[in-house]
Amino acid sequence: MASNAISTAGKPITCKAAIVWAAGEPFVLQEVQVNPPQEMEVRVKILYTSICHSDLSSWKGENEMQRAYPRIFGHEAAGIVESIGEGVSDMKPGDHVVPIFTGECGNCNYCKSESTNLCSKFRVNPFKSTMTGDGKTRFFAKAPDSDELVPVFHFLNTSTFAEYTVLDSACVVKINPKAPLERMCLLSCCISTGVGAAWNTANVKEGSSVAIFGLGAVGLAAAEGARLRGASKIIGVDINPDKFAKGKEMGITDFVNPKDCEKPANQVIKEMTNGGVDYSFECSGNLDVLREAFVSTHDGWGITVVLGIHPSPRMLPLHPMELFDGRKITGCTFGDFKGKSQLPDFVNKFMQGEIKINFDGFITHELPFEEINQGFKLLQEGKSLRCLLHL
Repeated sequence: MASNAISTAGKPITCKAAIVWAAGEPFVLQEVQVNPPQEMEVRVKILYTSICHSDLSSWKGENEMQRAYPRIFGHEAAGIVESIGEGVSDMKPGDHVVPIFTGECGNCNYCKSESTNLCSKFRVNPFKSTMTGDGKTRFFAKAPDSDELVPVFHFLNTSTFAEYTVLDSACVVKINPKAPLERMCLLSCCISTGVGAAWNTANVKEGSSVAIFGLGAVGLAAAEGARLRGASKIIGVDINPDKFAKGKEMGITDFVNPKDCEKPANQVIKEMTNGGVDYSFECSGNLDVLREAFVSTHDGWGITVVLGIHPSPRMLPLHPMELFDGRKITGCTFGDFKGKSQLPDFVNKFMQGEIKINFDGFITHELPFEEINQGFKLLQEGKSLRCLLHL
């Protein structure tokens, strides 16, 4: 790695990337020029990347205001630092890293606050498509039927569907080199988001009851977090019964399929829990489901955490007076983890056996990078939780 860094540092790298040229069009695996990192930037060789529902919805262009093409998607990955830009002091070539879509500069009022994991400069921004420093891209590729190199836009501070990518150093976390990168890539999104929602946002208590609405990867990660906190009843809610076997493997104790219920799911859950669950997690991105999650919690103390991505222009499906019943609702980004400050310790505790996360349970498929379109098809058809792509 060191000799390669010497030969490529400060120079453009030509490599393979999966580029989307228009909303919903297939990924095109082609050569891309990745320019060197500028001040406070890092160029990373991506070894593993996985496919998330956020990639899927953005690839489809569900939110027109967030469309920017051509673009390199992907935000859940792990790799090795190839080179660093001026001013980067916490990483060096050869370090093992995971990218994070919501960064941490460590210096702003947000980063210094214990009340948030947001950053004033590098927080997640789905409308952002260029680098923070100069507002330009580091990717260039030939347009279809042309020899002209055109800029290719970035995605969620990361753009990991490429053999090499450039990120702000605030969005790169150095981790234990002994940790398995093919599993640590899940810390870039689903594990951190779901487990963190249970631990940091909801602060699930031992012996409590939990309902998870939507049993995708993030929902199962929230269930995993609740299980590790000692929740006594974890109810999984989904209209796809094929997900229940995996849910049971991940610690879910009971299941509700709204299609099989003669009454609303929230009423079924209240009957199962003597008035409602202590915590609910909405992981579907559907406002009607969000409503069910909110009213399924116990009045007086129930907490609902919103994790689903909602492209709909509709507003929250609840009346302000309902909050006087004592239920609370909140959202969280990246599980309220401060990525650069807290993830390295999380990884170390995992390696030492103090945190027993079932990483393997989330990876249902593994494919070569060239089969990225097949990976997206599996996710669209509801056949995969996480498809790990090997670069």
